[in-house]
Amino acid sequence: MILGIDISTSITGFAVVAEDEIVFYDSVDLRKYKNLFEKAERIKEAIFTIFDNYQFDREEHWMEVDQDRENKINHIYIEQSLHMFRGGKSSAKTLSTLTRFNGIVSWLIYEMFEMEPKYIAATSARKHAGIKVPRGQKAKQVVLQKFREGKKQNKLFYNICLTMSLLLR
Repeated sequence: MILGIDISTSITGFAVVAEDEIVFYDSVDLRKYKNLFEKAERIKEAIFTIFDNYQFDREEHWMEVDQDRENKINHIYIEQSLHMFRGGKSSAKTLSTLTRFNGIVSWLIYEMFEMEPKYIAATSARKHAGIKVPRGQKAKQVVLQKFREGKKQNKLFYNICLTMSLLLR
């Protein structure tokens, strides 16, 4: 299974994909928390819930990482944070804050799942999946449409994991 995370200081999204099916998706609204550490606490709770649901065996308490086990997360992808300014959308302060938060969440993932997440830029994931975004269209809407065309009936928020599931077909 794959855990995909779209990290933001306003809303962070999580999705778990198994065999080209979304088995779990959720988001954590962080807008009411002003402090980066309070936001991290909320994300830690969400990560613990995912860990509890997919890595914790009620009989044996904790499962060793077994790459062949079907009901276990064995790949974690995090959308890479921005590395440059986008006209009118990001300041140095915004990029710095997002990068720090991305590092905090990455550490929480590493500590909980005992595996390093892989980072992928949304544009790279779309390219590898063969998704082209026509000029003037929003990438999120194009990705959602690709899923609808692929008979995915769920109304899903945009998450890097969605693109990753296409990548693994």
